[in-house]
Amino acid sequence: MSMPFYVSPEQLMKDRADYARKGIARGRSVVVVAYDDGIAFATENPSRALHKVSEIYDRIAFAAVGKYNEFENLRVAGVRYADLRGYSYDRGDVNARGLANAYAQTLGTVFTTESKPLEVEIVVAEVGAEPGTDQIYRLSYDGSVTDEHGYVVMGGQAEQLGARLAEEWRAGMTLEEALGLAVRTLGAQAEGETRAIPAGQLEVAVLDRTRSRRAFRRLTGPLLEDLLDGA
Repeated sequence: MSMPFYVSPEQLMKDRADYARKGIARGRSVVVVAYDDGIAFATENPSRALHKVSEIYDRIAFAAVGKYNEFENLRVAGVRYADLRGYSYDRGDVNARGLANAYAQTLGTVFTTESKPLEVEIVVAEVGAEPGTDQIYRLSYDGSVTDEHGYVVMGGQAEQLGARLAEEWRAGMTLEEALGLAVRTLGAQAEGETRAIPAGQLEVAVLDRTRSRRAFRRLTGPLLEDLLDGA
């Protein structure tokens, strides 16, 4: 007669958390940095088709690290949530906080009830009319939400890169300064050297508060190269 295999709830949750963290740490980092006219997103991503940073709604963007198919499903669900809410009520009723809460419920439910947690970490950001009203929320694989201010790093080596960002970030940076800082952070090596990442290997986007309705835009090609040269 075989004995039933028992695992304590604490051990089960710890194993799930370790599993999710390992999957996320394998992914390349995403850096989110607030600047004077908005919020910038940068990641090393040679693919032109598979995006890690995307528009969700007028002034809201989504960035993610981890398993692409898992965070892509979350992105699509977020777009549906925002569209339905904007259509049912008012476009102004769609905000990053509501979206972050919806994602937190989904991530938390999967973490506690499914056999495998989602190997993702995401940021939901909303650009306000002025820097003080910007919102940046970081969501972990277990549904926990952190309200971030100014900058955030997700993915492999997030702690070391976050410490580096904390030293250099300041409020009111220009877009060139913010992108320069983001790209230097992405290129930081454990030995202290900084690896140069060419513009063609980067995925960069901004939520630009000076745009009238749709704030999201991607920065590519000569425009991105000029901004990085200016940095």
